[in-house]
Amino acid sequence: MEIHGACGLSQAQAGDISFLDKVDMLSEAQKSKAGALIVPLEVKQCSKPFIRAENPRLGFARVLELFERPLSVSPGLHPTAVLAPDVSLGPGVSVGAYCVIDSGCQIGPGVILLPHCYLGRDCRIGENTVLFARVTLYDGVVIGKNCRINSGAVIGGEGFGYVKENGRHRRIPQIGTVIIGDDVDIGSGTTIDRSTTGATKIGSGTKIDNLVQIAHNCTIGENCCICGQVGISGSVTIGDRVVLAGQVGLKDHIEIGSDSVVAAAAGVISSVPPGAFYSGYPARPHAEQMRIHAAQRRLPQLLKEFKELQSRILGPSSTDESEDKE
Repeated sequence: MEIHGACGLSQAQAGDISFLDKVDMLSEAQKSKAGALIVPLEVKQCSKPFIRAENPRLGFARVLELFERPLSVSPGLHPTAVLAPDVSLGPGVSVGAYCVIDSGCQIGPGVILLPHCYLGRDCRIGENTVLFARVTLYDGVVIGKNCRINSGAVIGGEGFGYVKENGRHRRIPQIGTVIIGDDVDIGSGTTIDRSTTGATKIGSGTKIDNLVQIAHNCTIGENCCICGQVGISGSVTIGDRVVLAGQVGLKDHIEIGSDSVVAAAAGVISSVPPGAFYSGYPARPHAEQMRIHAAQRRLPQLLKEFKELQSRILGPSSTDESEDKE
C-alpha cells in the first residue's frame, strides 16, 4: 500500500500511518481508519499492515521527518538585509529580508536567518543553526551548531540586577554573555538573560519550550527538558537530563541535581538532589507531597469529628463558642 501521510490514531485516514506505544492500545488502533501502524515489538499479529519497532514513538517521529515541509529558503542575502562590512558568512548561509547583522559576527556554514532577525556585535552561530523570524541576539551571544531558535526569542538581554543606593535601585551593568551548546531548541517568546560577568550557559541537547524565562548567571546542563512558562531565577545551576514541567518556578542560587524531575506548577525554594522527583509548593519529594495532600483532603471530616468529640466532652456550648471565635 502507499502511505500519503502520518497522523494520530483519532485523525488518521486510509492513506495514513499511525502508531501505538502500548500493546493494550492495539484493539483501539485496529478499529481506527489508519491504513498502517507502527507497533511495539510484542505485537505479533494485527489486522492492518504494521511495522514493529522497539520504540514506536521514535519510529513515528522518523516517519514525520519524511513529511515535514522543508524551509523555503535559498542560500544568499536578501536585498533588504543589512550587514556590517566585517561580518563573516560561511558557505550556504541564507539571510532573510530585513535582517540586521552587526559588526564582528561570525556565521557558520548552512545557517538560516529568517526575516527580521537581529544579531548584535560579535555574535557567533554554528553551522546549520536556524533562527526563525524576529529572533534577537544581543552582543556577544554564542550559539552552537544544529540549533533551532523560534520566533520572538530574545537571547542575551540584560539580567535583572540592581543594588540599593540611598533608597533607590541602582542598575548593575550586565557585561557577560550567553553561550548555547549544540543541538539546542528554544521556543517562541523565550528569554535568556546574559550574565553579570562570565556567561549564562545552556548545555548541548537541551530543549526549551515557549515562554520560558532563564535569568542571568544560570547554568543548565545537557539534554534537559524545560517546558512552557518555566521561570528560572538568577544563578541557578541545573544538572544534566533534568525535566522541569510547565510553570515550574525556581528560586535563585539553588541547584537542581542531574536526572531529577520537577512536576508542573511546583515552586522550588531549596536545592533538589540528583535523581529526585519533586512536586508542589513549596516543592517536596513527590511521595511526601502526596501524603500531605491526602491528609489535607481529610481535614473537613477530621474537623467534624473533633467538634463532635469536643461537644461530648465539654458540652454543646463549647462547640458554639469555638465556632464564634472562628
